[in-house]
Amino acid sequence: MSISEGSDKAESSSDRVIPRHVAIIMDGNNRWARRNGVPGPAGHRAGVEAVRGVLRACRDNGVQVLTLFAFSSENWGRPQPEVRALLALLSRYLRNEVRELHKDNVCLRFIGRRDRFSERLQRLMRQSEHLTRDNTAATMVIAVDYGGQWDIAQAARKLAESVQQGTLALDAISAESLGSHMSIADLPAPDLCIRTGGDARISNFMLWQFAYSELYFTNTLWPDFGELEFARALADYSRRERRFGLRAPDDLVAGGGDA
Repeated sequence: MSISEGSDKAESSSDRVIPRHVAIIMDGNNRWARRNGVPGPAGHRAGVEAVRGVLRACRDNGVQVLTLFAFSSENWGRPQPEVRALLALLSRYLRNEVRELHKDNVCLRFIGRRDRFSERLQRLMRQSEHLTRDNTAATMVIAVDYGGQWDIAQAARKLAESVQQGTLALDAISAESLGSHMSIADLPAPDLCIRTGGDARISNFMLWQFAYSELYFTNTLWPDFGELEFARALADYSRRERRFGLRAPDDLVAGGGDA
C-alpha cells in the first residue's frame, strides 16, 4: 500500500484486468489552489473538471461503477465559507451536468445522509436519480455527508428494527444480512480504491465495502488527476494478484505467501 506513481508506459487494454468498480477519494483541491495562487473554491471547481475526465476514462475502459467521495460526514467541521462553497458547487454540478450524464446513459446515485442538506439540494438529488435511474452504460455514485462508520451503524439499526418487529430472528443476523443493508449493496463492491493527494489512508470511506479492495495512493493532487493518471492506476491494479484471503496454488505447495 505504498504510494505508487505507476509507469508512463501503459499496458494495452487487451492485457489488463479491468476493475468493475472504482472508488476515488478526491483529495488535494485546496493544496492545488494554494500551489496555483488561486482561492480555495477555484480548486474545487478544478476538481469538477477532473471528474469529467475520469468518468470519460471509466466509460472508455469498461469500468461499470465509479464512486466518488465528494463530502464526508466530517467535512461539516470545515470553515463554513468552504462548506457553503462545496455545497453550492454540488448544486451547480447537478443543474449543469445531469442532462449530459443522462444523454450518455449514465445512472447517477447518491449515498450518505441527506437530512442535513437544504430541501433544494435534496430535491436536485432526487430529480437527478429519477431522471437517470434506468440508464445502463455506467453508474456514478456520489458519496455526500457519508461516513463508513455511519453506513455500518445504519445497516445495524435496520437489522435491529427487524428483530424488534419480529421479522428477523436474532440468530439469523450474519455478515451477509448486515451487508445487504449497506449503501449500494446491489452493486459490486469496489475492486479498486484510488486516493489522490499523497495521504495513505481511507478516511472513514466505505469501511465495510473495502474489505478486499485494492488500494492505490498517488501524490497527484485531484485537479491534476487526468486520464493518464487513471490509466496508471488501472495498470497497477492489473498487475496485482487478488486472493480474497486465500492462497495461490504455488503458495500452498511452497507453504508460504501472505493473505
